[in-house]
Amino acid sequence: MQPSTGSGRDRPDPRPRRERRRGRPASARSRLRGLRARAGTRFPVITRLVSHLVSVNVLDSATRLAAQTFLTAVPLLFVVASVAPQALRDQFLRSVSEVFGLTGSAEDQWEKVFQEDSSELSQTTGVVGALMVLLSATACSRAMQRLCERAWRLPRAGARVAAWRWVAWLAAWLVMIGLQGPLRDGFGLGLWLGVPLLLVAEVGMWWWTQYLLLTGRMPWAPLLPGALLTGTALSVLTSAAHLYVPRALNHSLDRYGSLGAVFTLLSWLIALCVVVALCVTAGAVVAREPAVARRLGTPESPGAVSGDTLVGG
Repeated sequence: MQPSTGSGRDRPDPRPRRERRRGRPASARSRLRGLRARAGTRFPVITRLVSHLVSVNVLDSATRLAAQTFLTAVPLLFVVASVAPQALRDQFLRSVSEVFGLTGSAEDQWEKVFQEDSSELSQTTGVVGALMVLLSATACSRAMQRLCERAWRLPRAGARVAAWRWVAWLAAWLVMIGLQGPLRDGFGLGLWLGVPLLLVAEVGMWWWTQYLLLTGRMPWAPLLPGALLTGTALSVLTSAAHLYVPRALNHSLDRYGSLGAVFTLLSWLIALCVVVALCVTAGAVVAREPAVARRLGTPESPGAVSGDTLVGG
């Protein structure tokens, strides 16, 4: 029996299929480039925002800021508890409890911090310990300053220019935390006044924060979009904290003890700092849009390279 001479014609040639498979990634890349080009033409602000977020390295900056806040906020609160009068300690206690809606085990643990005898806390902390805590707390100020500088593409400010600003920023935020309770309650008049008061205070605080930590190198007006975005977003998030933080903290404390509460608080701080980093960066991009820049008088970006240092006064 002779072999069929048409068997070779019956099998399809695999080469065209291989060539088609090789061409698929190239065609997908070309389609993505086309979509990116069309998006950049129709929505240039979104394209610039995404590019700027990548260059600022938002997640890295936010995680660093959250870590510094966590490592310095708790020791600083102990120092405040050791030197503040009883009325001020009670105000801090009420404000933080109202901000996070603390209940149950979490509220009990928080009250223990501020209900200890102030003389015992003072002896435990000491003058040298208090100074070390204050100096280490400026790491949080420096992390926030670097985030603002990256968002606005400004060089680093020299320590001689910025050192007092780090301490002033920490002191202002301690006052702001202490006023959270009265602000939310509208100084006793209710939420109808408390909500707008809190929003105005948050926006004003972040407006001043950018101006202070940028050492006055950026005028007030261009900083307003970032302050509006950050203040509004944080007001919403801190109001929503009542829905998540109390239950998560109580569950963590009951199941894992203090270590669980540490992870819960750090996760919440990271979420807050990511929002801060996104909003400050987005505000800088919006302020540099041509139409907005003309109205706000935004100066052109110097395009500073990382590592540059401002040494002037």
